[in-house]
Amino acid sequence: MINFNNSQVKHETDIMKALVDGEINTITNGTFKGSILIDDGKIVDIGKDIEIPDEAEIIDVKGKTIIPGLIEAHCHTGIHEEGEGWQGNDTNEIYDPITPHLRALDGVNPDDIGLKEAVKAGITTVNVAPGSASPIGGRSVALKTAGSNIVDELVLKEPTGMKMAFGENPKRVYKEQDEIPSTRIGTAGLLRKTFSEVERQMENDDSKDKDFEHKALEPVLKNELTARIHAHRADDMISAIRIAEEFDFDLVIEHATEGHEIADYLAERDVPAVVGPCLSSKSKRENAARTFETPVVLADKGVKVALMTDSPVIPTKYLNLMAAYSVKEGMSEEEALKAITINAAEICGVDNRVGSLEKGKDADIVVLDGDPLEIKSRVEKVFIDGEEIDTEEL
Repeated sequence: MINFNNSQVKHETDIMKALVDGEINTITNGTFKGSILIDDGKIVDIGKDIEIPDEAEIIDVKGKTIIPGLIEAHCHTGIHEEGEGWQGNDTNEIYDPITPHLRALDGVNPDDIGLKEAVKAGITTVNVAPGSASPIGGRSVALKTAGSNIVDELVLKEPTGMKMAFGENPKRVYKEQDEIPSTRIGTAGLLRKTFSEVERQMENDDSKDKDFEHKALEPVLKNELTARIHAHRADDMISAIRIAEEFDFDLVIEHATEGHEIADYLAERDVPAVVGPCLSSKSKRENAARTFETPVVLADKGVKVALMTDSPVIPTKYLNLMAAYSVKEGMSEEEALKAITINAAEICGVDNRVGSLEKGKDADIVVLDGDPLEIKSRVEKVFIDGEEIDTEEL
């Protein structure tokens, strides 16, 4: 067992392991009693009756529930550190409403308490985004939650999206500074102006004087990078989709508080939604409709749904509660687990490596003593890249 404490080091997996006789929920290929063979950080075999090499270290998980590591699709863990006050809050840079060149990666502290608690709860991947103060806030990053004290060595994918924001936040922040945008129409107008300037810059591709900030937006307009758009109200979501369609780029709606009101509209346009945090208070007007019925309605209509904690709004470690409460409101357990595993992975563009238990994927595995959506269940073992994390020493 590796101790990933303050002196974390990157460890190369060098011992083949076999988790034997567990109740395995693969998420994508059913549930069965079987075993998982791990080598060099990957799942090399999985099934009901697989061959276990003599040299493999046997880990008996009989009677235990085995699932893939959970995935938080939208949070600020690591960039807005728990217990640190303003000193550990690096989510928003409000000197300019258009800052696509900023990278969440540059503000992540891998020693954040929130990351340590996430590992203990079986969360092995987090998608960390800049905040929502600005219409364009910067690039998000998917990280493993343990494995090194060097954040670059935790990166699963970077960037995973370009953070944008509609609604109350940009209005409030820039109105206080007597700057644009102070209205919803100001936010939309500024985005259109910016994207039009980027398009002109792309047409003049030979120019050596490309604007640095605009160049960071080119992958969005080339559909190489998804816009991850903060929007609570239905009209803000529709405005975001309108602009995305005008400039022909892909988007994900983040929060989607009133998503249940336009579920058919989102489904028809194949727009995914990262919903939440439904457990938090109705702290402002635009999230007055907050309810756990939202992910239920969206999933029923065919929208791809992931769930979020929006940490530190809700601590990342409670991600499974977002799924459990959704089940309480009518979501199937299968869909709820997908919302914190494979759906989250697909929305973040990391499903080739995580989100389900399959041959060839990263050996990010959680062993529990019961149902992962049952509050009484305890996480007993967590593996990231095939290495068991000593959670007692975090």
